[in-house]
Amino acid sequence: MEEVAQDDGPYQEIRREDDAGANFVLQSKGKWWHAGFHLTTAIVGPTILTLPYAFRGLGWQMGFLCLTAMGVVTFYSYYLMSLVLDHCEKAGRRHIRFRELAADVLGSQAVFILALTAINTGISIGAILLAGECLQIMYSNLYPDGSLKLYQFIAMVTVVMILLSQFPTFHSLRHINLGSLVLSLGYTFLVVGACINAGASKNAPPRDYSLESSRIFSAFTSISILAAIFGNGILPEIQATLAPPATGKMVKGLIMCYTVIFLTFYSAAVSGYWVFGNKSNSNIIKSLMPDEGPPLAPVWVLGLAIVFVLLQLFAIGLVYSQVAYEIMEKKSADVNQGIFSKRNLIPRIILRSLYVIFCGFVAAMLPFFGDISAVVGAFGFIPLDFVLPMLLYNMTYKPTKSSLAYWINNSIIVVFTCVGLMGAFSSVRKLVLDAKEFKLFSSDVVE
Repeated sequence: MEEVAQDDGPYQEIRREDDAGANFVLQSKGKWWHAGFHLTTAIVGPTILTLPYAFRGLGWQMGFLCLTAMGVVTFYSYYLMSLVLDHCEKAGRRHIRFRELAADVLGSQAVFILALTAINTGISIGAILLAGECLQIMYSNLYPDGSLKLYQFIAMVTVVMILLSQFPTFHSLRHINLGSLVLSLGYTFLVVGACINAGASKNAPPRDYSLESSRIFSAFTSISILAAIFGNGILPEIQATLAPPATGKMVKGLIMCYTVIFLTFYSAAVSGYWVFGNKSNSNIIKSLMPDEGPPLAPVWVLGLAIVFVLLQLFAIGLVYSQVAYEIMEKKSADVNQGIFSKRNLIPRIILRSLYVIFCGFVAAMLPFFGDISAVVGAFGFIPLDFVLPMLLYNMTYKPTKSSLAYWINNSIIVVFTCVGLMGAFSSVRKLVLDAKEFKLFSSDVVE
């Protein structure tokens, strides 16, 4: 990489003695493997069960190409961002928030506060929605004529999330996120085994890998979904949990995370698309449990996979809520009193509960999972994870125009800006087309 350019002027060292969000929620006590646990939970979630659905809009060759390209570019992107954070820390400006980093390098943070809040809240809503759907799937198989609706299961999940939201710090989630890593491996291999079993079954659906008539729109919608699956809008906050100095530790965490990504993403995508082709559902487990006919895999395998998914969704909801909790704590808590003092505990319980209730209400009211993934990917993750890190690196390290880093970074910026614009148009178009299926508080997730 390039030599660090000299800063144009002196910066005041960031002081956080009175910052409750930093001192409470973003405590810096973690090891590199803790960061690996957090990163894996933030990226490797049940959205990987959407990968066959993404391949449906791309086909085999383009699916593999785009999946690999997204993996390589995001690893490179997160690596560059860790370098920028390390550089700022060495200069006495350790940034523990995405918005701080943007303000330091770009001079503005308002746009990023809005984008990050929308992304993290959207993921929290999606986690609650999927968890409610998991409960509904189990219930409908145990009680086919049961009267409970999706929004009632979402309410149950919301109550559990309110209780879990009271973990006071991001660092306190490290053991939960280790469990999340194990769960992601568990349900992925269960689903892969179920797909292989389904492919060999006499009830296997006919395989059709032809693409839809609107190929361009479908392809860019699929690319947006892949961006959402690889997306991680909280890397600075995760790096903030590392005990200083954080230099080099984040790269080790990234390598751990991408090892899990390699094991899970490719196996889920290939096995699911191989069996269901262009009939792949946005949740491959639902494809394995068709509305008509028997399940295409042993019920106990699918049931265990759903339980694993459900448990991990609680961890994901917790991780992506930390940004909102940090903002709340910074405004409401008194850093001079204990983290569990009545002065800080009561506002924490109230504010976090209200936030989770809001996410649960939106999840119940607007059950669009596949379409929401595409929209979040196009409007949020593509700019933040595929464009901004390269821009931050170029502005911080100022590589020369003759350097390889300069041309690689600017090529990625141009390509993914175009991809993001096309993906935004395509995903919004699909959302509008699916709107005819939409009903407030519907008992079915619009795929």
